[in-house]
Amino acid sequence: MSLAAKFGHTNLIAADWRRLAKFYEDVFGCVPTGTPRELSGAALEKGTGVENAALSGVHLRLPGGGDNGPTLEIFSYTLNDVLGPGMPNRTGFGHIAFVVPDVAAAKQAVLDAGGSEHGAIVTTLAGTRRVTWVYVRDPEGNLVELQSWSE
Repeated sequence: MSLAAKFGHTNLIAADWRRLAKFYEDVFGCVPTGTPRELSGAALEKGTGVENAALSGVHLRLPGGGDNGPTLEIFSYTLNDVLGPGMPNRTGFGHIAFVVPDVAAAKQAVLDAGGSEHGAIVTTLAGTRRVTWVYVRDPEGNLVELQSWSE
């Protein structure tokens, strides 16, 4: 049975949602939608299963999806549970990927905006096409894949 679902958003919990949102706006051209959100109360606590839950943040429209495309939801809880930086082989959500015209230039833009290196730029075959890609980290250590495709 299909639910006729449509992708809506991906959530990223940040230590500093304003700083991380600015990074994704400046580097990847994400655009805020609506106004910043401040959420708390019994419904949030019950829905999240987090005692005394209170959070704030913003939705950023991802590039390439148009005016009604999916968003990256960046929130900070008043009390975040810190896990530490993820690795590409850890179970669960691993990374967010952006298709860019020039991987090396995009990597440098990430570094210039406070991100860090994770892996080396490589080019591999993907079916009949070639993909050049690299993993980098945003300013809070989350993995971001930069990729560029060619015939």
